[in-house]
Amino acid sequence: MSDLFQTQDDATPLTNEETLALIPSLSTRAELNEVERSGILAARIWAMRPRTLKREDLVTDTFARELHRRMFKGVWKWAGHYRKTERNLGWEVHRLTEGIYHAFADARTWLQYDTYPLHEMAIRLHHQLVRVHPWPNGNGRHARLMADVLVQSRGGVELTWGAGANLVTPSKIRVQYIAAVRKADEGNFAALLTFASS
Repeated sequence: MSDLFQTQDDATPLTNEETLALIPSLSTRAELNEVERSGILAARIWAMRPRTLKREDLVTDTFARELHRRMFKGVWKWAGHYRKTERNLGWEVHRLTEGIYHAFADARTWLQYDTYPLHEMAIRLHHQLVRVHPWPNGNGRHARLMADVLVQSRGGVELTWGAGANLVTPSKIRVQYIAAVRKADEGNFAALLTFASS
């Protein structure tokens, strides 16, 4: 396998079949990151349009799939489709639909009953999506953008996610982010909330 597909720190590796679904011809990890970053920026612009933010289906599986497809459609043939292989983290493949359904049902309930402050609702949704890990690639980036969409749709102050740091490549900031996600796995959301909001 070329260095293009070597995993970085604790990133989830792709299967051989998934790597064959790469659309552009690339030779380095840096090129892949740049092409993905471009697609994510285009998806973010689309998602933050007032018309998109007014959609009734923002907190649903349908919107989540569309957002992932828009983020990675120029890079991966499987963009917008749930993974079909087991991973070292995340829910089992046959339970992915169930996990995503519950993540968004919980978020809609929190919104309906104002269960948590807006930023906490957003990072809890982010955390549930990361725990389920439905996509072959881009789970964290997708979950962060979903959280951003939720906050913006409610007119909240934008999340910063480590002051806008690059959370894809290995760095001290990424280590802090992963540590905060792991604390949230144990039910302590304070570190993730601080990381996402400061």
